[in-house]
Amino acid sequence: MTTSPEPSEGLTSGSDGSTTPADPAVPVTAPDPIPPVSAPQPIPLRKTDIAAAHVQSLDPRARLRASDADRELVQQILSAALSNGSLSLSEFDERSSKVLVAKTFGDLDNLTDDLPVAQLGVPIPPASGVVPAYRAGTGSGRRRVQNAVAVMSGWEIGGNSAVGGSLQAFALMGGIDIDLRDVEFTEPRLAIRCAAIMGGIDIVVPPDVTVEVNGFALMGGFGTTAAGLGAPGAPTVVVTGLALMGGVDVKRKPRKDRPK
Repeated sequence: MTTSPEPSEGLTSGSDGSTTPADPAVPVTAPDPIPPVSAPQPIPLRKTDIAAAHVQSLDPRARLRASDADRELVQQILSAALSNGSLSLSEFDERSSKVLVAKTFGDLDNLTDDLPVAQLGVPIPPASGVVPAYRAGTGSGRRRVQNAVAVMSGWEIGGNSAVGGSLQAFALMGGIDIDLRDVEFTEPRLAIRCAAIMGGIDIVVPPDVTVEVNGFALMGGFGTTAAGLGAPGAPTVVVTGLALMGGVDVKRKPRKDRPK
């Protein structure tokens, strides 16, 4: 039994079985090793995502569940931002769709953090979500103010006065000032019916009440800029009537600092 001789050192085998001397000038190298397959790397978070996650981890409020009223408030802010030019139509559509599925305050805050909310004219409830207590009934025993008449004179309602469900205000060549920031609301809804004839009626409301304005002006003015939703549970103030060669103005102002 014969065996084929092994190729001698320094020889190379040809395709026909012959051997030729190896070229010493050509180095013989081993094939490159197959690189190991690495696990897919996670997509890096954007700086904005990291910042938002950091803020939510520090703010316990961001993890609290939002209510329908909270989502409605954010929707109002987005609508005002669209009207103001702070948001484009596509941005408004995108954020509005996210409002509907938002679950926490953190989700809602992310939709308005880059907006000039204070300049949009949307009434914002207190941050704590606590609405001042509005007493049902005249707990103080004060008589409810139901009429204000100023004929070539002036009339003021404010301070710790008590108001009920309706208030009639008539100004003829005179002026009426109604300041509701510190009054005692005895009903959940106050309807103020105004008639300003060559006179003026100024109404000041706190920032957390809901305001509806449905007046008519003829050669005069009837201000509607204060209209809007307030905090849940707060009273509703409805202003109606006529301004004939006069004016009815409704403004929102913060409550006065109470003396200690």
